[in-house]
Amino acid sequence: MEINELIELINEKAYKQIRTQLVDLQEADIAELIEELDDRDALIVYRLLPKEIAADVFAFLDIETQSEISMLISEKELAYIINELNFDDKIDLLEEMPANVVKMILRDATDKERKLINQFLNYKEASAGSLMTIEFVDLRADMTVENAMSRIRRIGITKETIYTCFVTDNTRRLEGIVTLKELVLSPQDHLVGDIMETEVISVSTTDDQEVIANIFKKYDFLSLPVVDHENRLVGIITIDDVVDVIEEETTEDFQKMAAIEPSDMEYMSMTSFDLAKRRLMWLVILMFSATITEYISNKNTYLTAQFAILFGVIPMLMSTGGNAGAQSSTLVIRGITLGEIDFKDFMAVIWKEIKVGLYIGGTLGGLNFTRILLLRQDLKLASIVGLTLIGTSVTATTVGGMLPILAKKLKLDPATMANPLITTITDALTLIIFFAISAIVLL
Repeated sequence: MEINELIELINEKAYKQIRTQLVDLQEADIAELIEELDDRDALIVYRLLPKEIAADVFAFLDIETQSEISMLISEKELAYIINELNFDDKIDLLEEMPANVVKMILRDATDKERKLINQFLNYKEASAGSLMTIEFVDLRADMTVENAMSRIRRIGITKETIYTCFVTDNTRRLEGIVTLKELVLSPQDHLVGDIMETEVISVSTTDDQEVIANIFKKYDFLSLPVVDHENRLVGIITIDDVVDVIEEETTEDFQKMAAIEPSDMEYMSMTSFDLAKRRLMWLVILMFSATITEYISNKNTYLTAQFAILFGVIPMLMSTGGNAGAQSSTLVIRGITLGEIDFKDFMAVIWKEIKVGLYIGGTLGGLNFTRILLLRQDLKLASIVGLTLIGTSVTATTVGGMLPILAKKLKLDPATMANPLITTITDALTLIIFFAISAIVLL
């Protein structure tokens, strides 16, 4: 159903027709439709959903829309939705809800659930503890396959996933994992302990979400156990939450690479003032750092005063250096993010980027040497530009490859060493190289 069609049906008050069409859609598609509507129409459409579908749709809505609907529906409706949400979705909602809504939810929760919620809310943001859910299937090693399947049928309906089951002892220590496929295909009288995988990869509650995303990517997991410092199973992280993490981390990296303060808010949800505020700080820093290039230019005014033709090639040289450095930093940052590049690769990356710079600089320098020689018949200027492009390209690619690795080693985000900062640094280095070569050739 298109948004315009839905709005037209709302205006016509054709609620029965809307309800009929909505129930044929996937919950994620319904959520996407609701997010496009204003508050009034969104609430109308949401209230038209059957009770059992409404809770599932709510889980797919973005936090802002969830918050708006929570404030508009009755406490009874909200309590039903909260109870139907998976535990990790419930925690995500509570982290963003106004205080009065959180108090209401905690008031209606059982003592056990309230204790768990408070525990989850105290986990550090972006840690495994804040991502995990407690809704998993736990088994015992001494269970038969038949008993294990009976337990899955009995409790599986309320669990986040049943495809991977986790085997623990009486103290909740993680002993192994077993998949539903293995249980289905194994003889009924076999013990779970005989078919489970004992070499289990797990994470701690304090591990960062970026580390977790890399583990999922490397091993193609559907779920991952989370343990405490005594290897007791406290929760699991599922692939759907990791997909959200990957999107969040990628968005954050893009924002940092563009010298923008990261935000998890959508572009259209932010005011112009918020957007400007998140961009302004880095622009101010870069503006003042650009005074270095101004200083270098002022120190060499004797050259540009004598040879005014030098002014014309400076923008091209600085642009080339900045672009070459940005290309290198982008590739290295991506390599670091994917776990392909580590500090031990530092010298290998530098040597590789030096060679890349020589290839690029040699090509660009040769092309510009020929262009200037043919068009201006100025051998000195052609030589200056050609040599500068070689020096600039090598310097820019080396700096662009080196700084992100150093940032990672210093426990900084490599994305901060991206295009704007690299460009500022390479601009200054380009001018130093340019004026040094110009002085040698012309004086």
